Amino acid sequence: MSLAPIGIIGGMGPQAGLDLAQKVIAETKANNDQEHLPMVLLSYGHLIGDRSAFIFGDPIPNPGIAIASVAHQLEQFGVQVAGIPCNSAHAPQIRTIMQDHLKHVNIKILHLIQETIDYLRQFTPNITHVGCLSTLSVHRLELYKSALEEANYTVVMPSEDVAENLVHRAIFDHDFGIKAHSSPVTPKAKKMVLDAIDHCHQKGAQAIILGCTELPLAVSNTKDVYLIDPARALARALIRETYPEKLNPLR
Repeated sequence: MSLAPIGIIGGMGPQAGLDLAQKVIAETKANNDQEHLPMVLLSYGHLIGDRSAFIFGDPIPNPGIAIASVAHQLEQFGVQVAGIPCNSAHAPQIRTIMQDHLKHVNIKILHLIQETIDYLRQFTPNITHVGCLSTLSVHRLELYKSALEEANYTVVMPSEDVAENLVHRAIFDHDFGIKAHSSPVTPKAKKMVLDAIDHCHQKGAQAIILGCTELPLAVSNTKDVYLIDPARALARALIRETYPEKLNPLR
């Protein structure tokens, strides 16, 4: 085994970065400390502007510039493959700038949304109707909707009211939202996420992508519908791209 560590560009939000690191550990074949994989997490949320605010026109520096700067620091630790546990960071207007600033950096940044669609195919091969809950930026840019349609799924998106007043508030509300209270998530935020899941299920969704990496902090499973966790998809992809022999079987 080489010593090249897996890289995580965290801080978006901080708990989501830790969650991804935990899922890399959970998806690794290991019987003791020494058999686990080297990993570097840089959680620099204070340097990276709010992705949703930027997408909606807030005059702040493009977050892709700061994300690229963190990736450059990861390269100095020997990281060759990294992941970003933030869906809105994969909006074209952010990811393109990030890639422009990484042209001379020898590091591969996996694409969270593409990896999630690939994981969906593997984990639920018989599913045809898929929904997605996310921040308003991911919802209105249709990042998952377009990717799902391209993969020939029937897409079941929440209504604009549910997307804004249940999901987005559950993530961002300063009093009870997941960003303000991530460990543990407040009962109110959890109920709002569960209500949004039920809304999509009632519209016909057989599986629902939790398309903000903080949503799995609120709910991980239900008895009525498959919940697809992009962080788990990304964790498995990071292992596959670095130490494939250490990847646990899909279960």
